[in-house]
Amino acid sequence: MGNKHKYRIAGAVAGIVNGIFGGGGGIPLLVLLTRWATVEEKKAFATCVAVIFPLCVVSAVVYFYRCELPLVQALPYLLGGAAGGLVGGKLFKNVPNVWLRRIFALFLLYGAWRYLT
Repeated sequence: MGNKHKYRIAGAVAGIVNGIFGGGGGIPLLVLLTRWATVEEKKAFATCVAVIFPLCVVSAVVYFYRCELPLVQALPYLLGGAAGGLVGGKLFKNVPNVWLRRIFALFLLYGAWRYLT
């Protein structure tokens, strides 16, 4: 199977996860891009950000039209997320791949622990 098909399948999986959970599609996308489609790690992380943003916008529009999107309550998170995104984007180039993997894994473990307890 060619990489173009792998990219499409990875994108579809990310979109499904994002649509169901309202986010989180970057997790399977990153794994599929790095392990299955053999995309270099930093390029895969950057690709995830580029792919997930429009997917989140689509999910937000669907939630908005279903009257389940509390924009006023989300505003502080949006502002903090934008600031964090700027800082993270500037730091990204200087962080070694091994630390990107470790930080990502720690966030996944923390999220799983919080979800299960």
